[in-house]
Amino acid sequence: MKKIVLTGGGSAGHVTPHLALLPHLLKEGYEVHYIGTQDGIEHGMVGNLPGVTYHVVKSGKLRRYFDWKNFTDPFRVIAGAFQSAHLMRRLKPDVCFSKGGFVSVPVVVGAWLHGVPVLCHESDLTPGLANKICARFAKKVATTFPECAQALAPKGVFTGTPLRPELFSGSREKGLAMAHFTADKPVLLMMGGSLGAQSVNDALRAALPKLLPHMQVFHLCGKGNLDESLKGLDGYYQVEFLSEELPDAMAAADYILSRAGSNALCEFQALGKPMLLIPYPKGASRGDQILNAASYEKRGLARVLPQEQMTTDTLYQAILELVRDGDSLRAALRDAPPADGTMAVLGLIHEIQK
Repeated sequence: MKKIVLTGGGSAGHVTPHLALLPHLLKEGYEVHYIGTQDGIEHGMVGNLPGVTYHVVKSGKLRRYFDWKNFTDPFRVIAGAFQSAHLMRRLKPDVCFSKGGFVSVPVVVGAWLHGVPVLCHESDLTPGLANKICARFAKKVATTFPECAQALAPKGVFTGTPLRPELFSGSREKGLAMAHFTADKPVLLMMGGSLGAQSVNDALRAALPKLLPHMQVFHLCGKGNLDESLKGLDGYYQVEFLSEELPDAMAAADYILSRAGSNALCEFQALGKPMLLIPYPKGASRGDQILNAASYEKRGLARVLPQEQMTTDTLYQAILELVRDGDSLRAALRDAPPADGTMAVLGLIHEIQK
């Protein structure tokens, strides 16, 4: 029986592609092991899944800014590399697939020390620090963006991102019924969900009096961000977050308003949804969302409104332009290379073992 080690963590985006690959790996008969941290989000998402054995190692965050933990975390990474090397020696896997995040560094180094072939995956247009380090020890690096594959040549391979099949099983009728919407008016789905989207939440709500005569607004606003004063407003539905019902909400949406996280962009592209992106600004991140959004805009797959230019009026105008350009955006999304990279990544997992 072939064995595979999966790793990645720190955020849901470093874990969800594993969930897309997992059914295929189990069907192919792989014995699946996941190496992560004790307290990371990956433990909660993968730790109790049937068919997966979860192993805990130490790790430390790799920061580009000053923090006192910068003096101790390198030792945690080194300790994690020794733990991972011990696991590799014991498990003897045929291959290791890393999705990035700081937990992946010691695991990839441990795999390399024991001659285990490594495939990394980078979601953003430019590699994060963890994947920059891991790429040195990998045979190939799968990428979501063609620009990233070019930058990582000769190891870079443009594949798209593995997407969970449930994403494509949504029901428009169920989505409309959930929000008490009618079928004769377009639906704008705002994907909020994090504290970073609060400014977009506020601008969207301020624009509702102008928007609602033209469309219905399905607002995923994030935990603790409900506005009680808008409860029961006709044509507006707000909910903190969705899990099992998310595919239905996506199926009901004609247009998307969102930040520009790479996994979300791939999902919207795969579903053929015209999108208006408001990337997380440079001062609050390493700027990857700005680059992600710019790539999608350049390829004609999205419209972009920088947060610095966002007001109630500019947001309203940008949404109207999104609707106006809807048909051309849908055509571009239809003609683009597949966003779902599940089968391409599986192909590389098989290839690097040869």
